[in-house]
Amino acid sequence: MDILGRLPFRLALAGGWIDQPFVSQLNPSPPGSMVVVCVEPQFWFMERAGICIGTRNIALRLWNGELPDDDPEQLVQQLYEEENRGKPEPSGSQDMIGLVYPGVNRLDYDFAHRGGIFPRHIESNNDPEVARWLEKVIQILPVNQRPEGYNPLETKNLDVAWIERLGRSGRDCFDAIATRDIAALGESMNESMRCWEAILPGTVRHRTIQIDLPGLLKHYQSRYPGAMYSGCGGGYLYVVSEEPVPGAFTVKVRVRK
Repeated sequence: MDILGRLPFRLALAGGWIDQPFVSQLNPSPPGSMVVVCVEPQFWFMERAGICIGTRNIALRLWNGELPDDDPEQLVQQLYEEENRGKPEPSGSQDMIGLVYPGVNRLDYDFAHRGGIFPRHIESNNDPEVARWLEKVIQILPVNQRPEGYNPLETKNLDVAWIERLGRSGRDCFDAIATRDIAALGESMNESMRCWEAILPGTVRHRTIQIDLPGLLKHYQSRYPGAMYSGCGGGYLYVVSEEPVPGAFTVKVRVRK
């Protein structure tokens, strides 16, 4: 635990990118939602793979390796300010929320609320049975780290219809997890990836990426209820399955004690 630290990691599921104001400001039916899941620090994840290692490293230094027992909203604000101080392109707040808030969380972003930087509302599910179910059905496969020189934002096709669908995929994902509906969970993740490819094609296709990310994704989506990448450029592949996926590992969800 000394190497890992005691802070959790976070998984981002359907709806990712709706936390970015340049996306949420174009949503015709706000709020748009995304899902983050707080997970226990059992092992080390790849650094550039969409698991918010950069944010976590800042939190480890800021809080001396321990999550303070303070108001979570204030902790998120503090961590956000620490990470984005002086940055011309600030990161989204979902990384900080995923580390601080236990359980499965739906983050509802509305550009009219604080410029879309922080969610208008956070809906949390800390039901231990829901957490155990999610631990079983999210199977994780290592794919690759983001390469040097990679920028997923070089091409932006910010179509409002796709942005609306992206925000809806997060709501559908949270509802599917709460009701333990594996088919709906898989479809919400597939829909989120369709939105990524349409809005920000560099998330899966880029001159610096040597792996056929779309092909790999379609392979697993065709064999299981759903699949999506942990972040832009690959990272890990989350595969939805009640049966073990060859080569995959699972995580332990951190719930409120």
